[in-house]
Amino acid sequence: MRPVDLARRHGLSTQAVRNYEAAGIIPPARRSRTGYRDYTAAHAAGLAAYLALVPAFGYASSRRIMHAATGGRIDEALEYVDDGHSLLARDRTTLRTVEAALSHLGTSTPDATAGTRAPHSIGELARHLALDPATLRAWEHAGVLTPQRDRHGHRRYLAQDVRDAELAHLLRRGGRPLGAIATVLGELRDAGSIDALGRTLEGWRRDLTARGLAQLHAAGQLSTYLDSLDAPAEAGSAPEHGTH
Repeated sequence: MRPVDLARRHGLSTQAVRNYEAAGIIPPARRSRTGYRDYTAAHAAGLAAYLALVPAFGYASSRRIMHAATGGRIDEALEYVDDGHSLLARDRTTLRTVEAALSHLGTSTPDATAGTRAPHSIGELARHLALDPATLRAWEHAGVLTPQRDRHGHRRYLAQDVRDAELAHLLRRGGRPLGAIATVLGELRDAGSIDALGRTLEGWRRDLTARGLAQLHAAGQLSTYLDSLDAPAEAGSAPEHGTH
């Protein structure tokens, strides 16, 4: 198969195919007597696998998978695939954690501007929530709260910190562990508001579904590639025309 034929099959340039070969993503091409590249079904399967892996695992992981597979290190390639599956599973767990917390909060979510005046000292916020200051320090240690410090090193809780503390208090009463609450509030701070976080989660779930389906497709393409590497070499001599 000429480089141009392989490139067209996958919507690539011939230079891209040569780059993938040089990078070890696909095996070295056979050469004709006059030095022209001759690609095989294994090269076509390798390119198809790599292009399927990228949306499933990202560029860096996909390159590692292909380097290992092309180099015959099958267990290593499968370990990289396992890592990608584990990351997807962790992301799904985080998504479920945040969704469950938001469902528990319901309509009782405090507004960032609600409550008493801000900023608060740790003692003032503790009294506002009817908690011990040590509890607030434990929440900070767990990443639940992120108060600022004044020039003397004293904690200062702004309006958003008050909201986060009230949310944490509500979630703790619902039995949520501190680690899960820290995850929820971290996502909330990134999104900016409860409504924005809800929209973010909807998009996140769509992305996770797309990544999961991509991983299924990529697994099939990678399996085909591995099978092609074990297949006998294609018979016949290379063409005497084409692109080097």
